[in-house]
Amino acid sequence: MTKKIFSYQIWHALCLLILFIGVSKSIENYPSILNGSLFGYSTYTWLIISMLSPIVHQLYVLFCWRSELYYKYLSKNYGKNAFIYYKKIFTVLILSRPIFILLLSISNSNSLYIWPVFYWAIIILLLIPGIYSQYSVAKYFGYDRAFGIDHFEPEIYNKIPLVNEGIFKYTSNGMYVYAFFLIWLPGIIFESQAGILLALFHHLYIWVHYYFTELPDIRYIYGKQ
Repeated sequence: MTKKIFSYQIWHALCLLILFIGVSKSIENYPSILNGSLFGYSTYTWLIISMLSPIVHQLYVLFCWRSELYYKYLSKNYGKNAFIYYKKIFTVLILSRPIFILLLSISNSNSLYIWPVFYWAIIILLLIPGIYSQYSVAKYFGYDRAFGIDHFEPEIYNKIPLVNEGIFKYTSNGMYVYAFFLIWLPGIIFESQAGILLALFHHLYIWVHYYFTELPDIRYIYGKQ
C-alpha cells in the first residue's frame, strides 16, 4: 500500500530539505527576520508554526488523496461521508496557512521598509490576480474539485474536460500561480521580512506538492487529457 502512496516522495523530501536550508540561511544572513513577538510568543515560534502548517497540510492531502485513489481506504472506512470528513479537515488546514503567516507578519512587523509608491503598487499587483483566481476557482473549477474530489470519484471526473475559462485561460494552474499571491500580502502590508520569507516558502512548497503528488495523480486520473 505504501509504495503507491509515497511514490515520488523522495523528491518531495529533498526539495523540503532545500527549502529548510534556504530559510535557515536567510535567518543567518538577516537576523532581523526574527525580530519581534506577538501574544507572548517570539517571531521564531510563529515562523516555525508557519513552516509546519503547509507541511502538515500537504502530507495530509498526500495520504488522503492517494490512499483513496489507489485503495479506496477512506471510502471503505467512512462510506459516503469520506469526502465530507476529508474536506472539513482540509479546510481547517488550508485556512491555517494564511492565518499563521498573518500572525507571523504582525509579530515581525516593520522589519522591512518599502517605499510608499512601491508598497501600494505591490499590494495591487498581488491583490487583483489573486482575487480573480479565487473567483475563477469558485465559478469555473469548483472548490470540491480544488479540494480533490476527483481522487474520490475518478470514474466521473476523468470524463470531465480540464477547465480553460477565467484565470485558467492563461495558465492551466491558476490556483498555484496566482491564488497564492494572496499569501504574500500580510508580509507586504506589515512590512515583515519573516512574512515575506514564509510566503516564499509556502509558494515554492506548493509547487513541490504539485510536481510530486498532484501531477502524477492527474496523469493517472485523466490520462491523455
